[in-house]
Amino acid sequence: MSKSIWAGDDQTETLLVAARSGDTEAVNRLLEKHRAPIRRLVELRLDRKVQRRVDVSDVVQDVMIEASGRLDKYLSDPAMAFHLWLRQIAWDRIIDTYRRHRVSAKRNMDREQPMTSPAGPDQSSMELAVQLCDPGLTPAAAATQREIAGKVEQAIERMNEQDREIILMRHYEHLSNLEVAEVLGVNPPAASMRYLRAVRRLREMLQEEEDQAAASEERHR
Repeated sequence: MSKSIWAGDDQTETLLVAARSGDTEAVNRLLEKHRAPIRRLVELRLDRKVQRRVDVSDVVQDVMIEASGRLDKYLSDPAMAFHLWLRQIAWDRIIDTYRRHRVSAKRNMDREQPMTSPAGPDQSSMELAVQLCDPGLTPAAAATQREIAGKVEQAIERMNEQDREIILMRHYEHLSNLEVAEVLGVNPPAASMRYLRAVRRLREMLQEEEDQAAASEERHR
């Protein structure tokens, strides 16, 4: 299983303590330490078509600037874990960037083909496919694991926003159930139940697609 892009460590806590005491260098190191995870989040979650028009580095820099300006307030009253606080700032910036660029250039972007990775599905999709697709879902001779992973990605895109969000947080950002609960503002059992329902719906979507494909193949025989 992949590690969370927000993997925390003792160094972060040490830097937070130093930052609270007014150590400017600790503040700089704290923010710079999280630049790569923020970039990964933006690359994961910002619409692919928007990424063709927006430099991811610019979005990351905007997040860093905003976090720097709001850091004193966070340090005086940390409402959540530092990486989740940073994630929220980044997520708000992702939504804002999406809205501005999808609206301003929607007509042009909608004529373009979706941007796909030459390497194929994300590794997270491969891992999720292994968990979701039992041997009975797709015969080994009919599809490779990579093809199944591609179907998983397509199915996730068709899910409702709530289901899609929790799947992406758990399997692409690799947040724990406790972290997801904190982000959503619900208790851990509620977050777990929401996740299990989303996984069940995703599995049902894949099974339905498989059944339709099998029926279509049968009709053409």
